[in-house]
Amino acid sequence: MNPSAHPLWLVGFRPFFLLACLAGLAFPLLWALMFTGALPPPASPVSALQWHAHEMFFGFGWAVMGGFLLTATKNWVQVRGWHGLPLIGLVAAWLFERVGMAFGAGWPPLLFRLSNLLFLAAIVAMLLWTLLRHRRQDSFADNPFFYVVLPAFVAAKLLVLDEAHFHAGVTMAIGLYRMAFLVMLERTLTQFMKGLFQVELLRDRRLDGAIKLLGLALVFQAWLPVPLAAVLLGLLALLLAVRFVGWRPGLGFTRIDLAVMFLGYLAILAQLLVEAAGLLAAPAWVGSVSVHLFTFGVMGLIIPAMFVRISKGHTGRKVVFDSADKLVLWIMLAGLVARIVLPQLLPAAYGRWIHLSAGAWLLAFGILGLRLLPRLTAPRIDGKVH
Repeated sequence: MNPSAHPLWLVGFRPFFLLACLAGLAFPLLWALMFTGALPPPASPVSALQWHAHEMFFGFGWAVMGGFLLTATKNWVQVRGWHGLPLIGLVAAWLFERVGMAFGAGWPPLLFRLSNLLFLAAIVAMLLWTLLRHRRQDSFADNPFFYVVLPAFVAAKLLVLDEAHFHAGVTMAIGLYRMAFLVMLERTLTQFMKGLFQVELLRDRRLDGAIKLLGLALVFQAWLPVPLAAVLLGLLALLLAVRFVGWRPGLGFTRIDLAVMFLGYLAILAQLLVEAAGLLAAPAWVGSVSVHLFTFGVMGLIIPAMFVRISKGHTGRKVVFDSADKLVLWIMLAGLVARIVLPQLLPAAYGRWIHLSAGAWLLAFGILGLRLLPRLTAPRIDGKVH
């Protein structure tokens, strides 16, 4: 049997969602142990903090992003995503990057740079090739935003790995992920609410366009004058708040699978306000509240729900959240509270809250990964190939 014909390699979300679960359960816990001195930092050419940020944004984050985008092309441009041997190559490159980030301190600089850029450069090039080549049959008029966002991730990665520009790289990475989530929420939440409640959410081309243009401008926040950046952050938060009111949140919060999507939306809004406040007044938050509002509040809440929907829908199953799926979402909500809220109330126990929140990711992505494994390594149950 041809190994590349195994169900695991039929479509991008199958291997990459499993890798994301592995990264999601491991990376936060490893960082918590390093932060509290229970584990030495990895033998990496970069600092422990750079390793942590890089592995969450470009290890965990791009396993999610890569799996999603490789799969989404089927609906966006009516072309099957990369699969088989090219997909195996991408997974190998992702694993090579993890080895380099953990053990590459003694490697020749060229080898480390190869390990660090191969995966992202390859997958960005492959995704852009698909989107651009088939742009005439693109179902979404705003997909050209991805023509800018995808290659910009390479620049953000290089900045994160450069200690002198680390903060700018983190700000840029958050801005890029913010753009991706804004586009995704605009498309999916309206669809989910219409399908479940037969309601039409507020859609205004001028409002939607302004939100995405502001989001794109804020990708480059680190290079904007501070007053201008603060104004743009506040303006985007205001526009998101206006749209949120028209998106029927009262209905959305009646279901935990939709509630986490709405909470993720609110976390984007909150992160914008916290970031603006930090530029203008530097409030005495405990911990990196702005960064972790995004990583825990947006990525941490939305991604598990997305995994459940895609892994069921794209394997021929009915998209229904059972009790175990809902438990994962509640665990991630608890992790958000432990990482953001509790340190403000009891700052003396900061190390404990970091361990508790990392434990929430370990438990949630462990449960999710175990449940996804048999689903994603087996053929579709409806008889379709992919």
